[in-house]
Amino acid sequence: MIPSSAETLPRRSRLATLLDHFGEVEDPRDVRRILHPLPEVLLLVVCGTIADCDDYEDIAAWGAAHLPFLRRHLPYEHGVPGERWLTILMNRINPELFAAAFAAWVRESWPEKAGLVAIDGKTSRRSHDRSAGAAPLHLVSAFATTARLVLAQEAVPDKASELAAIPPLLERLGAGDGLKGALVSIDAIATNPDIARAIAAQGADWLLAVKANQPTLRAEVEAAFAEAGDRVETHADLDKGHGRIEERRMAVLREIDWMEGGRRFPGELRLPGTACLLKAETGIERAGAIRRETRYFVSSRALAATEAAVAVREHWAIENRLHWVLDVTFAEDQSRLRKGHGARNMATVRHFALNLVRAAKEKRSIKSRRKVAGWDTGYLDAILSSQPA
Repeated sequence: MIPSSAETLPRRSRLATLLDHFGEVEDPRDVRRILHPLPEVLLLVVCGTIADCDDYEDIAAWGAAHLPFLRRHLPYEHGVPGERWLTILMNRINPELFAAAFAAWVRESWPEKAGLVAIDGKTSRRSHDRSAGAAPLHLVSAFATTARLVLAQEAVPDKASELAAIPPLLERLGAGDGLKGALVSIDAIATNPDIARAIAAQGADWLLAVKANQPTLRAEVEAAFAEAGDRVETHADLDKGHGRIEERRMAVLREIDWMEGGRRFPGELRLPGTACLLKAETGIERAGAIRRETRYFVSSRALAATEAAVAVREHWAIENRLHWVLDVTFAEDQSRLRKGHGARNMATVRHFALNLVRAAKEKRSIKSRRKVAGWDTGYLDAILSSQPA
C-alpha cells in the first residue's frame, strides 16, 4: 500500500510549532513603533530561561552574547531588547492568550493522549505587591504525571479560591479531545458534583480525595471499608532507601450500590458516576520512628487495586516533579516580578522551558541540562529542535 502524503511528511520540530504559536499571541504595542517583533522576544525569553537565566537582566545579556544563534531561527534585525523593554513587554502581553498558546503547543508537540493528569495549585510567594494591595500569583497547573509534562495552567482570580480556576482549566485541557480517556486527580478542594461533571464532560474519569472538609462523605467511606470484609481488593508494596522504609497498602471497594440510593440527607454530598472507593494506608519508618497515614478517595473509574495504587502515588508526584523543580531549579519562588502580567507570563515561559528541557533523552539532571544549554548552543539547538516521538 502506498502511504498517504500526510504519512510521508516529516513531523515538524517542537521549535517550528513553538514559533507558529508565538505568532498567534497578540502584540499589545503600536505596530508603527515595533523594533523587536513579539515572536523574537518570546523566543529570546524561552531560550534564555532554558539556558539557566532566571531574570530579565540575565536573559537580555545572554541574548546579546548569543545573537548569531538566535538569528538562525528569526531575523533579530535590531538585535535583542534590553532588560527594561523586556520587563515592559512581558508585563503587557495578554496572559490568557499566552497560556492558550502554550496549551495548544503542548497538544501539537506531544500528540499522545495523557493517561494520568494531576491538577494542583502553587503560589509564587514573592510575586505579591504590597504597595498595590495585590496578592501573590497563584497558578493551578495540570501535569501529565507519567510523561512528566506540563499540560496547561490557569491563574486563580484575585480574592477567589483555587476552585475557581479548575473549570476553565478543564475546558482548556479538553480542547481537541485532549482529556479523552484520561484519569484526572485533584485534591479534596475539588471533591464536589460540579467538578466531577466538568471532568466527565471532557471524556475523562476523575479521582478525588475525601478529607475532613467532607465529613459526612468521609464517615460513610470509612464505614463502608470497616464493613466490607472480603469484598475489598488490596495491593501492597514496600520501598527501602534513603534511610527509611515505606510500606503502602491500597484497598479498593467497587460494590457501592448504596451510594446511588434515592434518599438523601439535606446537604448530603453525592458524586455522579462514582465507581469505586479507595483507601490508601502508608507507614514510614525512619530512625526507629514510625509515622502512619490513611487517606480516602473516590473515582469514576472501576480501578483495580494496582491501578489505584499507581494513580494515587502519581498524583503526589506533581509536588516533586513540577512544583519543586520550578522552585529549586528555576528559582520561581525567588522571582520578584510584581507589576502587570509579568509574573504570570514568566510562569508560562518556565513551563515552555521545562517541557523542552525535560524532553531531552539523557541522564543529566534538569539543572545540568540548563547549564550546558547556556554554554553550548549546539546542545540548546538540539533541545529546541526535538521532534514529537
